[in-house]
Amino acid sequence: MSSSRPPALLAATVTTLSWGGMFVVAESAFAHVDAVWQTALRYGAASVVFLVLLAFREGRAAFTPSRQLLPVAALGTIGFAGFNLLAFVGLRWTTPQAASLIVSTMPLLTAFVLWARTGVRPRPLTWATGAVALVGVATVLGDGDPAAVLHGGLNRGDLLVLLGATSWVVYTTGAAGFPQWSPLRYTALSATAGSVVIVVLALALSAAGVLVVPTAGDVAAIGWQLAYVIVVAAVVAVLCWNHAMRVLGAQDGVLFINLVPVTTFTIQALRGDAPHAGELVGVALTLGALVANNLLGRRDGRRAQRAGAASTSATASSPRRTSANEVDSGDSPILSPSGSR
Repeated sequence: MSSSRPPALLAATVTTLSWGGMFVVAESAFAHVDAVWQTALRYGAASVVFLVLLAFREGRAAFTPSRQLLPVAALGTIGFAGFNLLAFVGLRWTTPQAASLIVSTMPLLTAFVLWARTGVRPRPLTWATGAVALVGVATVLGDGDPAAVLHGGLNRGDLLVLLGATSWVVYTTGAAGFPQWSPLRYTALSATAGSVVIVVLALALSAAGVLVVPTAGDVAAIGWQLAYVIVVAAVVAVLCWNHAMRVLGAQDGVLFINLVPVTTFTIQALRGDAPHAGELVGVALTLGALVANNLLGRRDGRRAQRAGAASTSATASSPRRTSANEVDSGDSPILSPSGSR
């Protein structure tokens, strides 16, 4: 095992455990500060920390204006404003357990977001495991009866969390469009853009009388909750996640997302809200489908690599006559002019 993997494994674990506790902690603070203002305070503070770290690590060059700032700002609005606002507001009508389980389906949501973005259809395996995962989520939301969700539909809280999770997937997959940016730069500048939108929205809704600006007493009353969602679930979690994804790769790292609902259900059980047997069955179905999709996908990938290696070996070992045109043009008899096999 590489010496860099144990710290990365620990970083991924810290992130997902932090996110698992986030839903419970955030909900406990709603009596004093609503979801919108709580999100504004959370990422307003976290963005300052990210910007300071970026300035320290990369200097003034990281803040140089470019044409890429606008699309990064748009993605930051979708990701940070979309996910955090929708998920936190959704907690008003759903439970932390249900929210965490919906969020854990992000690996499957990613396949469908990429389908919309690139036109590459998900594999049959993804469709099959996705169907099983949905049955598992419906079992939890229906309190053991998945048919209840089919008849009654998702409540607005569950739907908001699902839209929020999809927003986060759009944001994270969008990072591939900026390969020359470091993870810290992408996180800091996109989070700042999203935070500006959240703060402006909170101020506008407060001015319209829809929300109430929290007082110093309100903020002091949720001091430890704010410390958790800012320092642990935002700054530490995001930085740890970026490090883990870089070392482990997305395929290994994404498996840790399964710890999010496990953590949330465990915390709620310790608080006296033990899950019912039907909920446990639903969790097992969902997490089992996610793990199966990852492991079977990994197996298919290895098979494709072996088949490709065998084909390449056969092509290289077979005799082939090189034409004069190929020699004159400088093309390799094995590689095309584009460099692909």
